[in-house]
Amino acid sequence: QNLLTIYDFERRYYELLRPLDWVLGLLSLDIGIDLGTANTLVSIRDKGIVINEPSWVAINKRTRRPLAIGAEAREMVGRTPADIVAIRPLRDGVISEFEITEAMLKYFIDKAHEQMIVPFPRPRVVVGVPSGVTEVEKRAVYDATISAGAREAFLIEEPMAAAIGAGLPIIETRGSMIVDIGGGTTEVAIFAMGGIVVSRSIRVAGDEMDEDIVQYARSKYSLLIGERMAERVKIGVGSAFPMPEEQTMTLRGRNLINGLPQAVEISSIELREAMAPSVNIIVDTVRDALDETPPELVADLMEVGICLAGGGAQIRGLAERIEDAVKMRVWVAEDSMTCVARGAGRVLENLDNYRRVLVGLDRGSTHH
Repeated sequence: QNLLTIYDFERRYYELLRPLDWVLGLLSLDIGIDLGTANTLVSIRDKGIVINEPSWVAINKRTRRPLAIGAEAREMVGRTPADIVAIRPLRDGVISEFEITEAMLKYFIDKAHEQMIVPFPRPRVVVGVPSGVTEVEKRAVYDATISAGAREAFLIEEPMAAAIGAGLPIIETRGSMIVDIGGGTTEVAIFAMGGIVVSRSIRVAGDEMDEDIVQYARSKYSLLIGERMAERVKIGVGSAFPMPEEQTMTLRGRNLINGLPQAVEISSIELREAMAPSVNIIVDTVRDALDETPPELVADLMEVGICLAGGGAQIRGLAERIEDAVKMRVWVAEDSMTCVARGAGRVLENLDNYRRVLVGLDRGSTHH
């Protein structure tokens, strides 16, 4: 049975249910979604984060039907038979596989409503999108969210959502700054009076660092390692600044010369060298953004400092590395990984206040 026919059937079903939207809406939850390249997080009003799963979908190559979504699909990466492939439907924070993203969103929306007896949840949803996305990319996220069963969908720029989630005073006149390092993109933004004054979005983040480690192991040790192994050592002993006590960890992979399995001990000093290209790009981007910031706001930032959010903010010594480069206090948001999802959820709790920070879908418009 083809995946698309199932979707068409569901879409027609939703059309028939539209008159009942307000009833189903009363039974549904308001949810905030951080649709990330690496992980998708879902936060529910008054409950906080309820889902934090990898953004992976395992599909049948022939029918393109999803077989597993989230953590279950991630376990299959690099271990699937020939007719099954595990993919990430988002690349650099942007939808690259529309139908599969839609299936993933539907799965997460349904899963968020599991405890409630709602056969067809019709929630209001706020989704975070990277700040540099095009109109087409915004529309794709909006359409996928509506098709996945949302009765209303709102988009918010990820740095804005991260800043709200981290508790920064973005509505106030004084300036605040966030550096949100995800899997596919790093977003740097400076806010004042509820708007973004300066923003930078680059496609260098956690995934690029993993790629750097893969390349380093290849060139230095002739060792071929997988992305998951690279990510494991990055989380284990990766750092961006010299540590008081350097550590080591074992890399396992295949020797490229003799084709046999091999294990190599790698130190945090080597990993720092491996990750340096990506880390330097992120540091330079922060510097460039500050360079463009009006002096009054720079004075504010010198008082409050720069906030780091996203999964990449958890890399040891990254705050110190940026602090060293920009000569300004840098701090990591509490529970930095969940900032975007929490911020998106908080917007729905107070929609009237936050409506002006949402992204419009019309050409050239940034706000509703």
